[in-house]
Amino acid sequence: MIPIRKGKQLDFMRAAGGLARDILLKTAKEIRPGVTTGEIDAYAADLMRETGCKSAFLGYRGFPGHICISVNEEVVHGIGGPRPIAYGDIIKIDIGIVKDGWVGDNAVTIPVGEIRPEVHHLLWATEESLHVAIDHARDGIMLGDLSHSVEATVVPFGYSVVRQFVGHGVGRKLHEEPQVPNFGRKGTKPRLKAGMILAIEPMVNLGTASVKILGDDWTVITADRKASAHFEHTVLVTDDEPEILTWRERTMTAGDLAAPDSRVRA
Repeated sequence: MIPIRKGKQLDFMRAAGGLARDILLKTAKEIRPGVTTGEIDAYAADLMRETGCKSAFLGYRGFPGHICISVNEEVVHGIGGPRPIAYGDIIKIDIGIVKDGWVGDNAVTIPVGEIRPEVHHLLWATEESLHVAIDHARDGIMLGDLSHSVEATVVPFGYSVVRQFVGHGVGRKLHEEPQVPNFGRKGTKPRLKAGMILAIEPMVNLGTASVKILGDDWTVITADRKASAHFEHTVLVTDDEPEILTWRERTMTAGDLAAPDSRVRA
């Protein structure tokens, strides 16, 4: 059954979402060449302690990090460690926190310095698909319409969506019903209802949709080792405008780049 949140429950979720957003943005500012992914994880952990929350990821099914930090071809679930961040990398940070028993979850992909134009466009298209999907988070809309909109946004550029990993409901637990794929058929149930809270998180690859899991049993990489992008918001379904509980300014704007015509497919 999909939980419907109301009243003070929504206040708790707004607080958790806002705090997850704040920690994400502060952590993102620490990403620069020479800093290790482990140092980024430790910085986020310090912020969590200072703000009276805890990681929703640490210990979840044995996950050893406070956040997920994934580099370049790593899609999701990367573990902080000794790897130094390099100029030209793209870094995905996914931060989930628990505050007063409620979960906030969000993610962003950050370019480190100047990146290749085709990767820049991948990031823009992925973030665009997130906001297209969010616009479907309204009472009465079918979940299949929301899911379909992600793939429909990125496929015309020749990109692919990851199918093994999907978004999800979020609230008292990190993963609640329903699953929120980034692909699907229009008109597919369930029908969204006001009060549902979804973690919508497109994971989009420059090349193949196929992925592999590394020997640490966590880090997911693209099978062809091409770049992958990941953006996520926690979103409250309403009967009017969807409410983004982890709202932040958009990272990538269309004005930053020219679409790579060589990649666009009719």
